[in-house]
Amino acid sequence: MKQLKTVLKEWGAPLAIAIVLSILIQTFIAQAVRVPSASMVPNIKINDRLIVQKLKAFTAFEHGDIVVFNHAADGKEEIRYVKRLIGLPGDTIEVKDGVLYRNGEKTDEPYLNTTMAYKFGPVTVPENKYFFLGDNRNESYDAHLWPKTYVDKSKLVGEVIFRFYPFTRIGVM
Repeated sequence: MKQLKTVLKEWGAPLAIAIVLSILIQTFIAQAVRVPSASMVPNIKINDRLIVQKLKAFTAFEHGDIVVFNHAADGKEEIRYVKRLIGLPGDTIEVKDGVLYRNGEKTDEPYLNTTMAYKFGPVTVPENKYFFLGDNRNESYDAHLWPKTYVDKSKLVGEVIFRFYPFTRIGVM
């Protein structure tokens, strides 16, 4: 019993501090996420583990960023998604002839392996909303199929900055 008290006295405070720091970091700064679907193949695969930077106030979201967000796409239950940011507030988005057009201009998307086999839009992204598509465009359940097309700014979790698993593909995103 005396030995247990000694261990608790010696390790109790550092352990409590570590737990509190871990919770604070995951809540406000960065978080690890696992990708459950093939919507971002070939760039992100099923079961990849990613680090999401959650400091939204210091993040200038840009076209092409990979973002984690919560969204009730069907108006039912909110689900966490990992998708590519395609449209910012005020952008006009259209898909035709297998090509993405943003604000009337053909968009270069070197991260895609196949052309899109669908037509979509044109739509204009409302204020404080965002438009997301998966990189596996023809197989991804994303904004071109969602009844609730746009994601509210308040639902953004953060930007994907790093892949830490699998180890063979570790690196900055």
